[in-house]
Amino acid sequence: MNYMPSDRVSERAWGGELPVTTELERPSHHTRVGFRNPAGSPERLRQRNRLLKFLWRQRIHARTYDVPAGHVLPMGAVLYGLDAALGHDSVTWLGHAAFLVRLARQTVLIDPFLSEYASPVQGIGPRRFTPPGLPAHALPAIDALLVSHNHYDHLDTETIEALPHKAHVRVIVPLGLGRFFRSRGYRLVTELDWHHQASTGPLTVTAVPAIHRSARTLIDRNRTLWAGFVIESDERRLYFGGDTGYGAVFTETGRRYGPFDLAMLGIGCYAPRAAMHMNHANPEEAIQIALDLKARHVIGMHWGTIVMTVEPPFEPPVRFRKAASHAGFTAETAWLMKVGETRLVPMGAKRAAAAAAR
Repeated sequence: MNYMPSDRVSERAWGGELPVTTELERPSHHTRVGFRNPAGSPERLRQRNRLLKFLWRQRIHARTYDVPAGHVLPMGAVLYGLDAALGHDSVTWLGHAAFLVRLARQTVLIDPFLSEYASPVQGIGPRRFTPPGLPAHALPAIDALLVSHNHYDHLDTETIEALPHKAHVRVIVPLGLGRFFRSRGYRLVTELDWHHQASTGPLTVTAVPAIHRSARTLIDRNRTLWAGFVIESDERRLYFGGDTGYGAVFTETGRRYGPFDLAMLGIGCYAPRAAMHMNHANPEEAIQIALDLKARHVIGMHWGTIVMTVEPPFEPPVRFRKAASHAGFTAETAWLMKVGETRLVPMGAKRAAAAAAR
């Protein structure tokens, strides 16, 4: 059974600290000091330090890549697309895993990494090679903010601090992340465990399992939870995957929450496979996740913005398109969006059924 916390319960029960539980009370993905992936997930390699050093060298020496023409829309086109979709359910890709979703007249900002570096210190670390679809100051008014986990390319301090009207923005995050937002002026903060839900206006948001990890320092590994999100209105049901590897859990998610009108799934940051398979799906696995979720449409995200691993940065969309075609998706149902592009969310299954009955 899903549990919908009130603000009062959320503040008291979670408040940025893990609740005290016994072994018998503790969910299987909870540990004494943090969290772990769902049962059946890919196992982590023991030679982690060597792999991390390898990836860090790749980041430091990453060269500048040629960006295909049209990959990023100019600011005027971005604003025109948002204005044209006003009043309709729509999704705007801001680059990487950042989205602006308008659903049931609510504006939801998801994983907004909009600054230049995915790093605790601006000027050091992975640097974006394409600009965001919109800078923070140009975003429309936000009703709700969803963040899937605490890695720097998803939880971006500079962006979070730059957003206006913090006292009125509904923040929904996995367990352990509430303190980060409350300390920066946000008041309406709800932390969710997997399969728990909260509301923002007419929308219901449910945190669902993902296969990943969390850390922002060298000493807080897996102390906060990571998650995907189910975002649902009366007419439409969307899925946002955050960061995740592939595992059996998605069949269960599809059975329990599907079908989905649209799934936003990561397709980049997957090489070398031996290091990344337990954290990030490759394009072929992303399509399999879409099938497991029973998604009618899928967007490939988490590519074309920042170099974090060693695959060519514009390889993911090529592999995604090929895998989608083999699985029966078309260009109309498997989307590769331009950075800043807005598209209308397809007609929801509930509305389609009602229209067919008339």
